[in-house]
Amino acid sequence: MEERNQLAATRGSESLAKVADDTNRPATLPAVDIYENATGITLLADLPGVSKDRLSIKVQSNELLIEGEAAVQVPAEVRLVHNELREPLFRRSFTLGHDLDKDNITANLKHGVLTLQIPRLREAQPRKISVTVT
Repeated sequence: MEERNQLAATRGSESLAKVADDTNRPATLPAVDIYENATGITLLADLPGVSKDRLSIKVQSNELLIEGEAAVQVPAEVRLVHNELREPLFRRSFTLGHDLDKDNITANLKHGVLTLQIPRLREAQPRKISVTVT
């Protein structure tokens, strides 16, 4: 199933647009919140059970891809006899607007929530122009 929703940013810009990701392995779309201000975009993605070593964040061209595989923890003193709970694969992709700085994205993973800070390019940020009197 292909999904084609657009996330229109405030002020009519299309800084971040969600696109479909086509793959053979079924994946879960993580819940995402996106906030925008003059300096950039903050993206919060729920990735329960995903650790840093099982998380991949890639930018290629204008495509941002988030992939993470949750691990089902089995205590060392227990032997798993039957398991119907699969380790879910989370996958979500976005198209980044041309006004975003793809080279300076920062990522933080805390308590199963991934926070991405995507700054605007310096020239895309509003700036104040001072006036001199001569």
